[in-house]
Amino acid sequence: MKQNNSENKRVVAIMQPYFLPYIGYFQLINAVDEFIIYDNIEYTKKGWINRNRILANGEAQFITLTVKKDSDYLNVNERYLAGTWGKDKNKILNKIINSYRKAPHFDAVKPLIEEIINYDDDNLFNFIFNSIEKICDYLDIENQLIRSSKLDYNNSLKSQDKVIDICEVVAANVYCNPIGGVELYDKEAFSEKNITLHFLESEIKTYKQFKNEFLPALSILDVLMFNDKIVVKDWLKNYRLI
Repeated sequence: MKQNNSENKRVVAIMQPYFLPYIGYFQLINAVDEFIIYDNIEYTKKGWINRNRILANGEAQFITLTVKKDSDYLNVNERYLAGTWGKDKNKILNKIINSYRKAPHFDAVKPLIEEIINYDDDNLFNFIFNSIEKICDYLDIENQLIRSSKLDYNNSLKSQDKVIDICEVVAANVYCNPIGGVELYDKEAFSEKNITLHFLESEIKTYKQFKNEFLPALSILDVLMFNDKIVVKDWLKNYRLI
């Protein structure tokens, strides 16, 4: 459950930017007061920053934001969509439409996806940030999204030390991280700075995906296409903090 702010808790999470991430990402946003998204970190290839998976022809297939070739050392907010994006975005939209046109909530979700893909900004981070904002608006998630570059923290720090520094900068006393980071962070190190560390473990609901065997951890797009928005909003609360 979300932390009780009546107890003067200031709960934050920090994540990389991901394109149309799975529902667990939005569960984390919904669980905190402020969700900080790294924009001043190095762009990495073959990760989830500019791509995700949808259900297409009965199997998981990637949809990918094509990125302009540039130095591998540039940060995400210094990278741009490829010059071919005008054509590439139509291919992505057509793939989504053809894959989900018979999904039960296609008509409700199609305008949202069109608005996201047609966003008129070729900066990679701005494009992804906007897509996260639009999904949050659709699901009535009102928690604050913050770009990491807007914060005055020590960006030369690494991993846990950087996270703790950011928490101190925003005066957070609770930090929430996905369960996958349980081996990376030490609760005692956070406690020494008067910060409580929690790990969020998602409970992923299964649902009918046409007549296919259920494929988990696809893009939030898949969840929205097959499930009523009210149901999805309720699923945002399906996690436990450890």
